[in-house]
Amino acid sequence: MMSTPHSVLRRVLHCVLLSLAVFAFTGAGDPASRFKEIGHRLVCVCGACGELLLECNHVGCTYSDRMRNELMAAVTRGDNDDLIQQAFVQEFGPTVLSAPTTSGFDRTAWIFPLLAFALGVTAVVFVIRAWKNRPTPAPAGGVPRIKAADLEKYREQAGKETDL
Repeated sequence: MMSTPHSVLRRVLHCVLLSLAVFAFTGAGDPASRFKEIGHRLVCVCGACGELLLECNHVGCTYSDRMRNELMAAVTRGDNDDLIQQAFVQEFGPTVLSAPTTSGFDRTAWIFPLLAFALGVTAVVFVIRAWKNRPTPAPAGGVPRIKAADLEKYREQAGKETDL
């Protein structure tokens, strides 16, 4: 049985699409994985610990248990991840998010560190170039240093002038 290049290409394409689908939807329907994923995007708002919601270990925290229960209820209902996050933001404020959003003024929280890093690297490069290109200082005695090539030239000149 001989297969044509078209059928081989088609089989490869089907395998690739199936692999991508399996990879993309792994754990998509698992409530426990969704609970963990969303819980690590939220911060406990008790003000004492500053931990992620699922990692809050503050003794006597009145918020973490309530927030976890609300999160589990929303995941069990099948609410969308973005809808769950927006509900928490509306109830507890934007500080409940562990990372800033990528819209509006919050973009500066993502852009500014990269910009500061780039400016810092640029400043370091300029400082290193300035140090590298600075002139050699004169010695403390006041006599300037002479390069080896110039010194050899002066020795030859002195030898010619003093030769009798």
